[in-house]
Amino acid sequence: MDLRHIYVITKKELRSINAEKTIILAILLQLFIAMFSSFLIVGLAAMYDPDALSEYSRQQYSVAYTGSASPLEELLRESGDFVVYEMDLATAVTALEERKLSAVIWVPDTAPDANDPVKITLYTIKNDIQSSVVNSKLRDVFVTYEESLRDIRGDRISSDPIVVNLPPDVPGTNFYEFVYGLLIPLLIFMPAIISAALIIDMITEEFQHDTIETLISTPITFAEMVWGKVAACFVIVPVQAALWIALMVINGIYVAGIVPILLHVSVASLLMILLSTFVALHYRERTSAQFIFSTALVVVLIGVLSLPANPANLIVLLSIGAVGGEHWIVFAVMIGVLALGIAALNRYMHVVEKTALQ
Repeated sequence: MDLRHIYVITKKELRSINAEKTIILAILLQLFIAMFSSFLIVGLAAMYDPDALSEYSRQQYSVAYTGSASPLEELLRESGDFVVYEMDLATAVTALEERKLSAVIWVPDTAPDANDPVKITLYTIKNDIQSSVVNSKLRDVFVTYEESLRDIRGDRISSDPIVVNLPPDVPGTNFYEFVYGLLIPLLIFMPAIISAALIIDMITEEFQHDTIETLISTPITFAEMVWGKVAACFVIVPVQAALWIALMVINGIYVAGIVPILLHVSVASLLMILLSTFVALHYRERTSAQFIFSTALVVVLIGVLSLPANPANLIVLLSIGAVGGEHWIVFAVMIGVLALGIAALNRYMHVVEKTALQ
């Protein structure tokens, strides 16, 4: 293969990508979201950890208190987060179904110093973000009530409990779990997935528009044409990933091991692009190829993510600086798989070229 021919095809495809408004708008949208990653964190944190939204809510929620009288009712009123209404259970549940209430609390007639546990029943609305906020605020009240019950029944403890002294002012881990466990891998691998889908369009359109024979009749070979398209899709991955990391750093998110991260992402993205190239060359029709690739990608990702040393896990460890030199072993294995994939793709391209010439 002539590298100059591959370079010519790569430049042509990059110009096509630049002229394709849909692709450019998709890239700009990714960068726009990354520039405002603080807002993205708040939005996605609502799905990852809905309780996090309770800290930003200053609204008072209407709840119904039903059942027997207990100190819990007073705790609900003192919290300042709820407007408490006393009513019977049937009326309260009906009002909840009509969304006139945010929750219904039923308290049994079990005395605080009784031998039986106090089993409180909570009714809320299913699949509702507001319910997550209400549940979080109610949990704080329930914990306070539970502590009061423990104090009342404390004389029953026959041995002293183990006291665990935690350091003061320990920050919550939900934010860090979300940023490093979900946000960074998602943003880093998104360009790779986009490029893998893009190569399918580039190859299938040559077959669907009947331009493949014209390309083969030029000095550029079929293999050089395919590798030029692969190179065009590949080079934009590390560039985008680097921009993602730069924008996250600008937004105050610390990322360690930037160079190893880019190396791992580059190899993983090239493997995904090779997979989509195989699918595109086999089916030669965009809709079928995209569907098969999406299905195959899900299967492959499930298998890869089941491994303890998978690329996503390594990206997390590299981003927080908690991985040793063992990640280079995984990198070497990926390089070996990549070499086999390149050899297999070269052989398969010769088969496809013979079929296209017939």
